[in-house]
Amino acid sequence: MVGLCLAHQLVERGIAGSITVLDKEPELGRHSSGRNSGVLHAGLYYKPGSIKAQVCVGGARRLRAWVEERGLPLNACGKVIVPPRPELDGQLDVLAERGTANGATVEFWDEIHLRELIPEARSASGRALWSPNTAVVKPITVVRRLQQELQERGVSFLTGRSGWTAEPERRQLRLADGGTINYVHLINCAGLQADRVAQPFGVGHEYTLLPFKGLYWQLKASCPIQPRANLYPVPDLNVPFLGVHFTPSADATPLVSIGPTATPAWGRENYHGLQALEPAMAAANLTVLARQYLANRGGFRRYVHEQAFLALPPLLLRAAQQLIPAVRAEHLELSQKVGIRSQLFNRHTQRLEDDFLCLPGPASTHVLNAISPAFTASFALADLILDQAAPPMALA
Repeated sequence: MVGLCLAHQLVERGIAGSITVLDKEPELGRHSSGRNSGVLHAGLYYKPGSIKAQVCVGGARRLRAWVEERGLPLNACGKVIVPPRPELDGQLDVLAERGTANGATVEFWDEIHLRELIPEARSASGRALWSPNTAVVKPITVVRRLQQELQERGVSFLTGRSGWTAEPERRQLRLADGGTINYVHLINCAGLQADRVAQPFGVGHEYTLLPFKGLYWQLKASCPIQPRANLYPVPDLNVPFLGVHFTPSADATPLVSIGPTATPAWGRENYHGLQALEPAMAAANLTVLARQYLANRGGFRRYVHEQAFLALPPLLLRAAQQLIPAVRAEHLELSQKVGIRSQLFNRHTQRLEDDFLCLPGPASTHVLNAISPAFTASFALADLILDQAAPPMALA
């Protein structure tokens, strides 16, 4: 999605006369962009001054308007955040302060107001935070429509092109079939593979990607509980995961997702079972995670205790019941949707990168950490990347 928005803004701003989008899959949206929850975030979670904070509110507004103009599915249902334990109540004030500083609209509710919206919801402290501008879209529909419009404006797409190699000194990509692509400037928006794409350019060797699998469950259509808005727990702001939450569908379908989990994955594209296993990478990443746990950097131990094992149905059910106690195992079924979060780890600082990260290379720009809310902020993030490219792009 970030790559498509960069192509869109290159066209809009008249920067490039010839643009080619290269994807190793036969169709776009096979990975992160087509598999995320579809929530357009309102800007509550991010530290003021961070890149996320700079682009989330404006980006969400732009993407929402783009979706509405085209009549694509959008559920303007809002979001309510509740503390699952009384001691987490103070985090609501932190979120409200951040949201206000970032330009988001927020409102404190009492439990009576909360239950007017979601009768079965529970706040451990009796307070909740309401975000009226949070919405839900269908990500793959957005991706496909944006691709269609870019093609109509002359952008070329080469799909199903895995196995290519970069020759930065020649500004050339050599394809597996023997063909070549010459470029003036290359922008790497490869998501789950972005660090691997960057390294032949001499960029990002201090980083490695730690993939976290996001499994979803959903409420059965027969379930008497059907929340009409997003229902989130107060997150641990020290780790980049928001916890299991309830998300209604973007359209009229009576489908409410529960998730995602944030479980270490055994491969960057290991969505199901033994698919796309990477044993060496998984072993190395487990070593990194074990060290993070022992050192408890950024409160990482709490993540392990509370979120790392939520792929186990009893633990996921317990997390869901902290928000809606009336949910029972018989109400749930496993969703077909599975995503993998491309979380970047800095070997020098020994910490997870919590903000967007974009680094320059020889005749290239590398978007290495486009985690949530990258989909939400994609149009605004694309403009920021183009504005800060060094030297400024002049590709026409």
